[in-house]
Amino acid sequence: MRKGEEKDEHGSERTCVVSGEKGPPEAMLRFALSGAGEVVPDVRRKLPGRGVWTRLDFDAVRQAAAKQVFSRGFRVKANAARDLAEEVDRLLERDALQFLSIVNKAGQVVAGAAKVEAAIAAGAVVGLIHAADGAPDGASKLQRLLRGRLGEAADATPRINLFSSRQLDLALGRTNVIHAALNVGEASAAFLAKAERLARYRASGATDKSPE
Repeated sequence: MRKGEEKDEHGSERTCVVSGEKGPPEAMLRFALSGAGEVVPDVRRKLPGRGVWTRLDFDAVRQAAAKQVFSRGFRVKANAARDLAEEVDRLLERDALQFLSIVNKAGQVVAGAAKVEAAIAAGAVVGLIHAADGAPDGASKLQRLLRGRLGEAADATPRINLFSSRQLDLALGRTNVIHAALNVGEASAAFLAKAERLARYRASGATDKSPE
């Protein structure tokens, strides 16, 4: 391994194998190599061995797979699945939903319009979750309430509409979840970071992903 590569793997920045752009690990995606020579997404950055990185972007992963540039990064033959970008999307989504379940177990989430309204009135909300397949008027009403409570600061409160009602049901162990609110806590903060990564990954608009 060359000196520059060692710094890239263990230092504070990573280099995108597609564009050459650098960024902190939190703004990038890590990939590992299986024993069979297959490129494996490492969304939690925990798999052993040398890592190859791309920007946190659907298009960047799709290009990396299409052009088979991972071999250059790993310096051995590396096979990337054609649907690697879609696989990363699924893994980031699952990771976020798993953390939402942790938020629920920690008692840092309330669900249901009435409970969300009460949380807003109490000033305890650090994020709002809306089912992507829910009616937009309900989300608009809650946003107006939040703005009435917090003023312009409400615009900085994260609003997440990445998941379907069915996905929220499974994560929260409830039925017909359309709206939920996050209260202050470490679990909520961790989930918001996971949701932000998923949103940023999909921001290129290339996934055409519809909620399940």
